[in-house]
Amino acid sequence: MIMRISLILLCFLVAAKVALASNILVIEVGGQVSGKVEIELLEDIAPKHVERVKYLAETGAYNNVVFHRVIDGFMAQTGDVQFGLKDSVDLAFAGRGGSQLPNLPAEFSLLSYEKGTVGMARSQHPDSANSQFFIMFSKAPFLDGKYTVFGRVISGQDTVDLIKKGQGSNGEVTEPDYMSKVYIKN
Repeated sequence: MIMRISLILLCFLVAAKVALASNILVIEVGGQVSGKVEIELLEDIAPKHVERVKYLAETGAYNNVVFHRVIDGFMAQTGDVQFGLKDSVDLAFAGRGGSQLPNLPAEFSLLSYEKGTVGMARSQHPDSANSQFFIMFSKAPFLDGKYTVFGRVISGQDTVDLIKKGQGSNGEVTEPDYMSKVYIKN
């Protein structure tokens, strides 16, 4: 009887670990800084955004996409799979594109924007998020309830903090760091 209970418990723990691992986004950062960032995806908070990010990661769309907008003390933005590829001849349009998939409806929550929070970028329209996202360097309560939170950094915030910073108020980066490989942890 004890062996059977132990076996059931072991199966439950393995299943829980697999379920948790399938909600970990891994970003391998390249460029001036190199390292690995792990993000817990908050499927219960923003299911449509998590589904989109997982799809873009699993299809390789995020691979070699630059951090095109990085504002010191605020955030690092990436995810422009249309105009933000590292080897593009001209990155001037990086930050203006998205995927060919339809935009997502907002999934705002009560979660606060703090260091390590991952949110979906969008235009002024709340339902315009597509593929771009940002990782916070510090608290930004003015974003709370206005941008969808879909994840939080659980490992590698030190790498995020070293991503090459941009210039000016918009944080445009020359010779930017990039996401060399993005995938879901198994």
